[in-house]
Amino acid sequence: MLQIFNLNLLATILLLSIVAVPAAACKPHYGAGASDASQDETPSRIATAATKPQPDLSGRTRFGDASFYAKKFAGREMADGGKMDPHGDNAASKTLPLGTRAKVTNIDSGQSAVVTIRDRGPYVKGRIVDLSPSTAQKIGITQDNGVAKVRVTPISVPLPDGSTKPGIETPDSKP
Repeated sequence: MLQIFNLNLLATILLLSIVAVPAAACKPHYGAGASDASQDETPSRIATAATKPQPDLSGRTRFGDASFYAKKFAGREMADGGKMDPHGDNAASKTLPLGTRAKVTNIDSGQSAVVTIRDRGPYVKGRIVDLSPSTAQKIGITQDNGVAKVRVTPISVPLPDGSTKPGIETPDSKP
């Protein structure tokens, strides 16, 4: 009788180790486009990832703060797979589709530049676009001021079907 009990116990332990060990080693999968960083997030951050902003295909003008990429991001991979070029026209937006061309205008100075959305961010409240350092400088954002109120006017917005939608420019748009 004791032998049967020991065999049953051994069988149970083996069965549990076959099922439990591989399951404990699995990472959650967040989709084909998920980065390694998002897979290592804590449960509280995973909950907010589910409510991430949806792409805005409207082409409407938007207002908010712009900042620029820190030097440490030069050469790092962006969401579109390219490398961040501090001298390029690359920019980041949470909601504009990758590949969107947009005119970014500093509301105070009136200076503007055309950018291509190639990355996601910024992840600071109130900021709607991160610019390459050279683009930021073109519109009057410097190391000293770091952030500026801007108007972002899409010129062309790539759509999921491969077509492109022209942006909706409203000449009277004011913040």
